[in-house]
Amino acid sequence: MDHDVAAWIAGLDDLFARVASRFGRPEPRRRARAYVRGLLAPIEGKNGWTLAEAAGESNPLGMQRLLNAARWDADAVRDDLRAYLVEHLGARDGVLIVDETGFVKKGDKSAGVQRQYSGTAGRIENCQLGVFLAYATSAGRTFLDRELYLPKSWIGDRDRCAEAGIGAEVEFATKQVLARRMLTRAIEAGVPAAWVTADEAYGQVYKFRVFLEQYRIGYVVAVPRSQAISGGLGPRARAESLVAEVPASGWKRISADQGAKGPRLYDWAMATLPIIREPEEGYERWILIRRGITHPDEVAFYLGFGPAGTTIGELVQVAGSRWAIEECFQSAKTEVGLDHYQVRRYDAWYRHITLAMLAHAYLAVTAANSRPKRIGTALSPSRWERSGVYWHT
Repeated sequence: MDHDVAAWIAGLDDLFARVASRFGRPEPRRRARAYVRGLLAPIEGKNGWTLAEAAGESNPLGMQRLLNAARWDADAVRDDLRAYLVEHLGARDGVLIVDETGFVKKGDKSAGVQRQYSGTAGRIENCQLGVFLAYATSAGRTFLDRELYLPKSWIGDRDRCAEAGIGAEVEFATKQVLARRMLTRAIEAGVPAAWVTADEAYGQVYKFRVFLEQYRIGYVVAVPRSQAISGGLGPRARAESLVAEVPASGWKRISADQGAKGPRLYDWAMATLPIIREPEEGYERWILIRRGITHPDEVAFYLGFGPAGTTIGELVQVAGSRWAIEECFQSAKTEVGLDHYQVRRYDAWYRHITLAMLAHAYLAVTAANSRPKRIGTALSPSRWERSGVYWHT
């Protein structure tokens, strides 16, 4: 047990040594380390008061100063975190996952807060929305990046922005644009990844898919049943109209991932799409259809792009990896206080979220190091072979 505690502390010391230079003075450096240790501690309600108490401080002023006033670079810490994750979890067939989560808040002062739809709550709530980029490999899964979504109502009120610490240089950006910014940072920093996946809020956006194709990174993204599919399939056919065209031999029963109750089994069909615009040499585009086994009328659709010869099994594994970010949201909120913050300022949001990501990454790396090394890749390629010309039967 003493050996485990010593190893845990040594691992945290190693992580913090990477980011220490981002805190110019000893006081914020020490407090940031105490903040992360508090986030990792088994305490309820990880706010300024409880984190201060865990650090042996009599009041939360120091922790509040760390988030609101101390001089340190949260984006530089994020970059150091990314390098740490690449070193410990990196794999060439890793998957980058985009999604958003809601942070329910009271009042109207917190940066970006307003009544808006939160997928986390499943309804319209008074909340902030954070867009996140996660990284999943065979070794583990955690967050790489984060952006706070600012609605147009906020950007249009510069006095309100100034009160929340939002600079005049910050302009309105859709969630899809925020996702592209994070993906650009990850790709250009050399994060080893072969695929990107996202839900239909991102997948249905043409510019988002073209952006990924320009970087020659594969994707499997959800699209709505109304998604227009152009080319030889007819004049702008809706995705849902293709289900009836799948031959019986085109459906393959495949597990997309391991769920809490066992394999997530569905029936899947894959087709190569006709050429509309010429893809990069050696690449193809596909449509992937998921059908429920006991409820075959429950159907979902995905558009894909990637190396020619990619199998249906590989595409299904990429599609299934999107659930990894949901698991990250759940564990980060319950274990490291991702949503426990009590700050209003724009920069303070980034600071808390970055430190929570640091704590979550440490847990992911520690778990990876404690498991026996596994042979194989994240996507278990070539489990299913394609045949046929149109629908892969």
